[in-house]
Amino acid sequence: MIRLTNLADYAVVVMTAAAREPSARLSAARVAEATAIPAPTVAKLMGTLARAGLLTASRGVAGGFALARDAALISVAAIVEAVDGPIALTNCLSGETHDCAIEGHCTVRGHWGPINQAVRAALAAVTLADLLVPATARRLVPAVSAGEVVA
Repeated sequence: MIRLTNLADYAVVVMTAAAREPSARLSAARVAEATAIPAPTVAKLMGTLARAGLLTASRGVAGGFALARDAALISVAAIVEAVDGPIALTNCLSGETHDCAIEGHCTVRGHWGPINQAVRAALAAVTLADLLVPATARRLVPAVSAGEVVA
């Protein structure tokens, strides 16, 4: 199973909560209450998302967090990458050290790049604005064309 980390998943939920109130300055406590994500986790995520330029942060009595730009201009890929780094399904292409026992003999390593690009493109095609529309009202995944094989 391929899964996002819990933090990346929560980051998408936090950003969606912020997008629901685009003109408001939100506190981490308010977002935590609205999302049922623990307040310390929300605070950490909002700081991370602000450093990534997806949220703006301001201090003071009227302070809080808000979207840095319109929800239609923020992709799910940008949110995931802000928390987890580059989207990659395997470690061998990350440029970091890893402990793959078959690296020297792997015949598929060169194929992971296009696969990673396809997954990133799929996440980049979905915006935060898309996530505000109920799933029953909008189909996020493109329909399969006639003749395509789906495994």
